[in-house]
Amino acid sequence: MQWTGLNELREKFLEFFESKGCLRLPSFSLVPKDDNSLLLINSGMAPMKKYFTGEVTPPRKRVTTCQKCIRTPDIERVGITARHGTFFEMLGNFSFGDYFKREATAWAWEFFTKVLEMPEEKLYVSIYQDDDEAYDIWTKEVGVDPSHMVRLGKEDNFWEHGSGPCGPCSEIYFDRGDEHGCGKPDCHVGCECDRFVEVWNLVFTQFENDGNGNYTPLDHPNIDTGMGLERLACVMQGVDNLFLVDTVQNIMKHISEITGVEYGKDAKSDISLRVITDHIRSTTFMIGDGVMPSNEGKGYVLRRLLRRAARHGRLLGYHEPFLYKVCDTVIRENLTAYPELKEKQEFITKVIRVEEESFAKTIDQGFRMLNNLIENKEIKKISGEDAFKLNDTYGFPIDLTREILGEQGIEVDVNRFQELLKEQKKRSRDARKNAGADAWISDSTDLSDIPATNFVGYTDLTAQSKILAIIKGGERVETAGEGESVALVLDTTPFYAESGGQVGDTGVIGGEGFEVEVDNTTKDASGKIFIHSCLIKEGGVAVGESVTASVDSDRRADIMRNHTAAHLLQSALREVLGNHVQQAGQLVNDTILRFDFTHFEALTAKELMDVEELVNRKIFEAIEVNTREMPIEEAKKLGAMALFGEKYGDVVRVVSAGDFSVEFCGGTHVKNTANLGLFKIRQEGSVAAGVRRIEALTGNGVIRYINNANALIMGTAQILKSNPKALIDGARRAEQLIKSQAKEIADLNAKLASTQLDEFFVNAADINGVKVVTGFVKGANADLLRDMCTRAKDKESSVVVVIATANEGKVTFAAGCGKDALAKGANAGKIVRAVAQAAGGNGGGKPDMAMAGAKDESKITEALAVVKDTVLSMLK
Repeated sequence: MQWTGLNELREKFLEFFESKGCLRLPSFSLVPKDDNSLLLINSGMAPMKKYFTGEVTPPRKRVTTCQKCIRTPDIERVGITARHGTFFEMLGNFSFGDYFKREATAWAWEFFTKVLEMPEEKLYVSIYQDDDEAYDIWTKEVGVDPSHMVRLGKEDNFWEHGSGPCGPCSEIYFDRGDEHGCGKPDCHVGCECDRFVEVWNLVFTQFENDGNGNYTPLDHPNIDTGMGLERLACVMQGVDNLFLVDTVQNIMKHISEITGVEYGKDAKSDISLRVITDHIRSTTFMIGDGVMPSNEGKGYVLRRLLRRAARHGRLLGYHEPFLYKVCDTVIRENLTAYPELKEKQEFITKVIRVEEESFAKTIDQGFRMLNNLIENKEIKKISGEDAFKLNDTYGFPIDLTREILGEQGIEVDVNRFQELLKEQKKRSRDARKNAGADAWISDSTDLSDIPATNFVGYTDLTAQSKILAIIKGGERVETAGEGESVALVLDTTPFYAESGGQVGDTGVIGGEGFEVEVDNTTKDASGKIFIHSCLIKEGGVAVGESVTASVDSDRRADIMRNHTAAHLLQSALREVLGNHVQQAGQLVNDTILRFDFTHFEALTAKELMDVEELVNRKIFEAIEVNTREMPIEEAKKLGAMALFGEKYGDVVRVVSAGDFSVEFCGGTHVKNTANLGLFKIRQEGSVAAGVRRIEALTGNGVIRYINNANALIMGTAQILKSNPKALIDGARRAEQLIKSQAKEIADLNAKLASTQLDEFFVNAADINGVKVVTGFVKGANADLLRDMCTRAKDKESSVVVVIATANEGKVTFAAGCGKDALAKGANAGKIVRAVAQAAGGNGGGKPDMAMAGAKDESKITEALAVVKDTVLSMLK
């Protein structure tokens, strides 16, 4: 058994199982596809669940992968122990109804003992207590010494998640020797000490659980194995934990080099080095798969990891952004298995740097607030309001606040925090508690007997076809009648099904004596069967009938223009803004194209103009748009751009507009860029941290935009009584007139206020040397009330004035106190509050000037009568 590097171990494993007839698949994205039960991929089999359930046909019955995974349930333990980590790679070999126990056990043993040359005496095997078949295979066929076999119960060695496929497990353990044991004479496999390390888990999925404890044998049992790559590396490199594995240690060394803190010298600093090392691995891979920092879902997990790592950088005494530098080492150490990280290096680095710099702006203020809370020895629990302020103002995720305060034995009122946070989604861990059980649930209609739909819509908008299935209310039926809403499955269709951001086609399906209106087209879970959502307008339909399927050609043409424009837009954005721009989502329909992309600030007016002009230039150049299928590696050599986090097959469809735009795309497009007519950006804005959105128009959309703008201009010119060509001059004249009239109104109001104020003073009451002035002004605004109060204070220093008004059922009070009245104890804020409360309202303000509102106009006189007694109670 020789020391072997992590990257070499990965390759040895995958090569070995390729030699056994397994298809090597690249790691799936960390972002689950068509699976809402998981926030992030957390196991090797998770991306392949639909292969196991039969919903999707696997590319081969034998598969092997090395899957990148993220798990965060124990994030608070990461760093504190050397065992826990959020990022790991899972080696696996899988059989979908092909090989089973004999092959899985024999190959596992062969890989360990022959390829890696592990000593047989160091290996132990556990099986499910009732799995005699596995015991016999291991001992009689593979040749494992019975003294190295252990039977364990259902809790340890039987895999199941509620109803669905399940089965017994068999695990292979490595004996690290007495020096790692607990010293007890009965130390054995399953002991809590560190001597026996579980390295490989073989799951024999051979039963179907109905959820009531009844197990039925599967017709085609499966194999699902999982072996943590880092854990295997620990064994092969003779180290105690993942942070000492070669590639991970190289990342930590870079952190030590930046911070000047060496690992192994201090227990506290070791915790911080482990946290940073683990979290920068996770965040680099997450961003590489398209996850962006945000306050919910996957983005929240990413933000929490980055900010937790940044905090530990400060604990090491390093106060500048640095994580973005370390991600370069993460990429370099993983380059052989994940070359796509290099392609996205500039973008990953920028996302991390922007997030670090954003947090750095508020982190010190947040820590000052936290330290003040911690220094108050009497506090055992901080309020939800304080936690919310830390989150909302200083960018501290609630989990980070809880962790920091928890280190000091202080709790957080999380319930109150959640109330204040209102509509934000639950934290990633809590939101997915039952993800394992839910993962197997499928509500799709059974279409397993239906062949894949033959799509001819790239070239034809009309096709002769046959109805293969009718779905009504989620159930398959043989017939349906006029007025019913159904879904139809055809053997051949020209209708494009919604995917890749492009909406589904609409149109008509007709036959002898019937007509069906298609209002949308989608795909089933397998992605191979097209579903036409329909309303039967005339007659009735039946399975087996011949039909003519016709796409709405005008609508399709508009969609094609917008989709091709989205490609040109992405290339233009990259040319104007930089190569960090990546597509982050899109919607293409017949009226608009909406394009989301990675960028960190609003586009300037000049940048928007440059992008728009560049796209239109390419339209005017009349570039031919070509579509062809080719091997994915050939497409990459052409520089074809792929969608972040999207999974592609070996053969891909590439759409190109000359050399300007080359992209992977399954959508429909125009033949020539000139077909777009014109391109117009309607608006640009932010949709999430680091993600911008452009909405744009082409062809008929631009014509409608111009017509609407022209109508607006003509209508405005008519109102201003101006020539449209001189509209700006007309608007300026109107602005000057409004300002002039506003000044006249203000002057008139001032005169009116002065006259009315004089009248109010005539009726003023004298209370212990303070003049109390009250009055009502009909239809006044708040500014006029304030002005009257100011004038009263200027006129008399020993005055309390309260003026009321009413506008459309809304009552407003203004109160003011002169300096001498203030000296005697009068307080405008308290006075106006008492007055407003008498009229069913509330308010307050400064001692010398305050405003309040109320709802009951009928009580204004009653409220003003309160002033005298309120003032009397205040005077010294």
